[in-house]
Amino acid sequence: MTLYSGEFAADPHGAYRDMRRHHGSLVPVEVAPGVPATLVIGYREALHVLGDPRHFPADPRVWQSTVPADCPVLSMMEWQPNASRTAGEEHARYRRANTDSLDKIDLYALRGAVERTAAALIDSFCESGSADLLSQYAVPLTAQVLNDLLGFSQEAGEEAFAALVTLRNADDAASAEAGHRMFTSAMLEVISAKREAPATDVTSWLLEHPSALDEAEMVQQMAMLYVTGTEPTSNLIVNTLLLMATDDRFGSELLAGALSTRDAIDEVLFTDPPLANSCFSYPRQPQILGDVLLPMHEPVVISLAACNNDPAAVNGDRTGNRSHLAWGAGPHACPAKSLAMVIVQEALDQLLDALPEIRLAVPAEQLQWRQGGFHRALETLPVIFPPSPPLPNGARVTVGIGNE
Repeated sequence: MTLYSGEFAADPHGAYRDMRRHHGSLVPVEVAPGVPATLVIGYREALHVLGDPRHFPADPRVWQSTVPADCPVLSMMEWQPNASRTAGEEHARYRRANTDSLDKIDLYALRGAVERTAAALIDSFCESGSADLLSQYAVPLTAQVLNDLLGFSQEAGEEAFAALVTLRNADDAASAEAGHRMFTSAMLEVISAKREAPATDVTSWLLEHPSALDEAEMVQQMAMLYVTGTEPTSNLIVNTLLLMATDDRFGSELLAGALSTRDAIDEVLFTDPPLANSCFSYPRQPQILGDVLLPMHEPVVISLAACNNDPAAVNGDRTGNRSHLAWGAGPHACPAKSLAMVIVQEALDQLLDALPEIRLAVPAEQLQWRQGGFHRALETLPVIFPPSPPLPNGARVTVGIGNE
């Protein structure tokens, strides 16, 4: 089974059902041509792997030494000095720096910043009666909020976003390297500025942290926070909007107050999480899991989407149930869960308050999903709605987001 085919992107849940019938909870797959891995689609097996970093460490250095330099997934899976791609004390040091810095963010101030950013974006298209809510709303909103959190200047934010687009569209090692160079340049500019003039932002707090991150480590922490904070968050916004536009429960019961936008978000985190297959680990020795022998140093990939829908573990009405694995679990669980939820919920609430009659502009089956085995991401989300006048006081104002 290949995770990179167009057929998989078009119907991943059908693929997961076929996998379960033929292989059970552990599935041999290819993450790129000629690059084998094991995909975990069982909920209990996933918890075992995620909770045992000693036997399933996230450090890929031995594995990547066996992979061709032009492997298309190498840029996403290779070792970096950050909290996602390290193990043991190295991981603990990076993790402390990240969590201590993220914990200083004032969620109330963050909610206000999202509200103002959302209002300005809604004003830009509300009179037209139509929009692509991915490119005109979810993506710019998430990027702007992340820029504020990290303390990027407008120029650095634009450069970082251009680098992200280059990396997303890279189909060879040269393109990926160009994206990395752009990204590094943007990060170094911000780091230099914050050394000269610290402020109430995550970059300044990372620089001040007792972990004493060097310049290369700083670049990698910031890159990790930016990449994992932008695309997955914007995709969660649009995936939730798609659910609300196509599922009668969220068309009628949401308006009636029986369900909330939080319920809709959690439903998506169960069914179509934006990071569908992730949480890579690389066993240091052959490991027996269930009745399967996992090869040494070969990637083990957690299918967050498939595990969330494992009929042996998750069934019945899931309203209010937040036992999904969309944020991961164990020592590598997402440390920015509360921040992402504030951004997504506030973005949805602001949009639906301003334009409550949003409808898809095309049948849902005509929407295109981006090809790739790791994400669940739409190409566009075109919608229509009755034209509406701009919101009062919609101009965006940047505010501090720190707890000092």
